[in-house]
Amino acid sequence: MSSPALPRARTTASGATPGRGPESSRTITRHPPVPSAAAGRYRYDRHAGSWWWSPEMHEVLGLDAAGTTPCTEALLRAQHPDDGGRVLAALTACGTGRPFVLETRIVHPTRPQRSVVLVGEPARDDAGDVRAVEGLCVDITGCRPPAPAPDGVARLHAEIEQLRTAMASRAVIEQAKGVLMVLTGCAEQVAFDLLAHISSHTHRKVREVAQVLTGSAAGQGGLPDDVRAILRDACPPA
Repeated sequence: MSSPALPRARTTASGATPGRGPESSRTITRHPPVPSAAAGRYRYDRHAGSWWWSPEMHEVLGLDAAGTTPCTEALLRAQHPDDGGRVLAALTACGTGRPFVLETRIVHPTRPQRSVVLVGEPARDDAGDVRAVEGLCVDITGCRPPAPAPDGVARLHAEIEQLRTAMASRAVIEQAKGVLMVLTGCAEQVAFDLLAHISSHTHRKVREVAQVLTGSAAGQGGLPDDVRAILRDACPPA
């Protein structure tokens, strides 16, 4: 799917160079400032058919948060005409369980074209079905070197992998919190505090504790003795 190209608006102002005569003048092109390396978050609920965008997501896309309702059409309209189809295909595939990382171009009528990296991960429910697509949109325009550099590309790929790892960690931690809420009858914050407590007392990372809990709940293995001992104290008698 593609969208029509959007015209760019340019405002110029001329003035004499400080310290020189009026015959030495130059033309200055002014554009609305856009922060470099801005990153927005989004979530698409496949069941409800609804979108959520963070304020930074609106900013990266150059859209007014007060006047723009997050939706697929708004996201695609912000893309370069040659990139809209790729974005739609990636979102559709992510709905079937395939994560994606895309570099696309954002067009806007009053500022220069921007380059962004769009990251998407499937969010699954307890049955393993994809209930949502969530991810990040990172503005990398100001992060590019003046000329292509292999080490710069490698750093970008490393940063993308770190983003994907962080998103995967968040997903398994959210699932583990749900497991603890069911087991103990506690609230969400208490469940996270219990995860942190288990992590501290078993010398495991929070993500590793979450993976052990969710794996055990799915019948993929038993709990280590030290984790089981802490949960025995935290869970009410059956």
